Amino acid sequence: MSIILLDIGNVLVSVDFMRFCRAVAVNPFSGEDEIFRKYCSGELKDKLETGWIAPLEYLALVARDPLARAMPPQELRQHWQDIFELLDGAVEAVTLLKQSYSLWIMSDTDPLHFTFLLNNYPLLRSADRYYLSFEHGKMKTTVDAFTYMLESSGRTADEFVLIDDKAVNCASASQAGIRSIQFQSWSETLALL
Repeated sequence: MSIILLDIGNVLVSVDFMRFCRAVAVNPFSGEDEIFRKYCSGELKDKLETGWIAPLEYLALVARDPLARAMPPQELRQHWQDIFELLDGAVEAVTLLKQSYSLWIMSDTDPLHFTFLLNNYPLLRSADRYYLSFEHGKMKTTVDAFTYMLESSGRTADEFVLIDDKAVNCASASQAGIRSIQFQSWSETLALL
């Protein structure tokens, strides 16, 4: 193993979609759960994260929804992007890992989130390579994302270890022959490496 595949969400940064839902819901107490269900999980969000729907088209759907309050497009975009916080220990862990491994980011994300993350969290810019769902159209919940990464990189599965917070993604990596660590904390993850 010489390459660490790092997830972004809930590994490097926390993700709080409810912050977006509360900010855009006409009624933040009763509408936020419906906004979450429609736009922050499920098939429509997967289409955004696999490049089947353009980010501005996606936000236009939110803007037209009667559950969402009227606001300028730039404000809606800002709310969509402003859902992250750096996780404790992430900067130190990335610095430590870079001493011994090549770091590749492998994330299910959309262009608006990824651009925001690159601009606001410099540790993401230290990655050697990026495999992003919106670019190649495959989510880590499927083994296809990992076989694509292996085939396009020309590397073998035993060269990698995935660090990801979701068990389903770790299972998909395992099906492709890639060792994985389900992230709980940086101290635990570093001890398992």
